[in-house]
Amino acid sequence: MPCLLTLIALITPRLVIAVLWLLTQWFAVVPAGIWILLGFIFLPTTLLWYTAVQHWFGGEWSLVPLIGIVIALAVDVSPASNRRR
Repeated sequence: MPCLLTLIALITPRLVIAVLWLLTQWFAVVPAGIWILLGFIFLPTTLLWYTAVQHWFGGEWSLVPLIGIVIALAVDVSPASNRRR
């Protein structure tokens, strides 16, 4: 059961990115397609938060978006993420 939960936690942000990319124009705010691919592979939570800031906050990096990006980066690069892989 813990392995299944770990697998779900690892795949969830990437699954959300794939669904958003296929069904919406959510990633139209990202300048180049290569950034979407790199974000999908290396920093999926950060990519999702970056695009959320572009859509919901109009691309303005105030206090709340900055705190969110720090949390997203911490989730993506935390030592626990290496154990999941």
